[in-house]
Amino acid sequence: MRTSSSRHERGRGRRTVGNAVAAVAVMATGAALLTGCSGSGDDTAADGTITLRIGTFGSFGYDDATGAKLYAEYTRTHPNIKIVESNVADGQKYWDTLKLRLARGSGLADIQALEVGYIAEATGPAMAGKWADLGTAGGADLGAFLDWKVKQATTGDGKVIGLGTDIGPMAICYNKDLFAAAGLPTDRAEVAELWAGDWAKFIATGETYKKKAPAGTAFHDSAGGLFNAVISSEPVQYANAKGELDYENSPGVKKAWNTAVAAATGRLTAKLRQFDEKGTWNAAFKNSKFATVACPSWMTGIIKDQAGPDNQGKWDIAAPPVAGNWGGSFLAVPKSGKHAKEAAELAAWLTAPAQHAKVFGVNGNIPSSKDTLRSPAVQNAKLPYFGDTPVGKIYSQAAAGITPAPISRWDGQVKTFLTDNGILDIEQRGTDPAKAWENVRKLVDDKIEQ
Repeated sequence: MRTSSSRHERGRGRRTVGNAVAAVAVMATGAALLTGCSGSGDDTAADGTITLRIGTFGSFGYDDATGAKLYAEYTRTHPNIKIVESNVADGQKYWDTLKLRLARGSGLADIQALEVGYIAEATGPAMAGKWADLGTAGGADLGAFLDWKVKQATTGDGKVIGLGTDIGPMAICYNKDLFAAAGLPTDRAEVAELWAGDWAKFIATGETYKKKAPAGTAFHDSAGGLFNAVISSEPVQYANAKGELDYENSPGVKKAWNTAVAAATGRLTAKLRQFDEKGTWNAAFKNSKFATVACPSWMTGIIKDQAGPDNQGKWDIAAPPVAGNWGGSFLAVPKSGKHAKEAAELAAWLTAPAQHAKVFGVNGNIPSSKDTLRSPAVQNAKLPYFGDTPVGKIYSQAAAGITPAPISRWDGQVKTFLTDNGILDIEQRGTDPAKAWENVRKLVDDKIEQ
């Protein structure tokens, strides 16, 4: 997922399945996020049915409409449970609202999704005590997860506050029809060779595309998305080796910024903001307005949902210039919930290896469990929307090379400042890059207390 983007990152429609004890998935708008999913009530019906509420952002792939129908499966074996998911597209707004609710101790869902960019803050001293310890509650097998995934969600005193959903190994998704029209190769191995080993080659490919680009199209969707892709491939990102925010001295941030600025000032992008509330970015998939998008594994579900049936088979997936990991999330259970025991059991079930495999088979989210990554279900997987593309092999090979960078508690917030307040201003308003960087610095100095 997250996806916010960072995944995060990932919205879908929902429908009701079955009878009163079946899963219900509800699409929430930004306003509904502020008032909608309330975990402050008991949510127990007269007949003993318990409603468990799940707050998510983006495309986790659990729902009964376009996902793996996990809610319906769980409620069949737990007839006393009803599941309601509140989902939004914007991961940053989701996190801002979640922090507010945690501070006041009300309005929380029984299960809250957490994006990796915010996990260091969630496990930090101010928040660590607000979550259930899923290492002891719910019955999850922590040994099934990638070791580094568990470590990311572990507090200073050894409590595990989140169970891994997915990880975000990187690729580049590209529109074969637009590539062909621009005189570029369409075979995924040949496409990957265009930019192998160097993001500067990706920019150069964009310049080639621009020369023969079909009218009204751009090479890439978003300079901000490109920034996230490049930074994901760097060993040093927003934090230093001690986990302290140090973005101004980071070679990874510098490379990502310069690459994104080159794309923006070179008119290689469609000037879109990923996951914008107006749906402009989503609509651009359907209307084939751009030829490439940085494609962590969870992005495949977004392409499927937003490009729609008319574009099935037109998108393919190639290796990125440099391997990286963009995104990945966790499920956490607030201690204040009225049904924390049942919520912990549901969170453990949703993140178990068997369910990881089901979500991947439908949505393409790469699992964070060791055995599932190595399983035939993943290794041999193909997503119908992408035709014969060996999605499983592409992303599992990328996942094998992931070495997570150090994370600070402010990574998610700083990333948003850099992309939405810095790069987007360059891209959409023509702001001078030096001025845009200075604006980001002022925002960090003003909004972040270190």
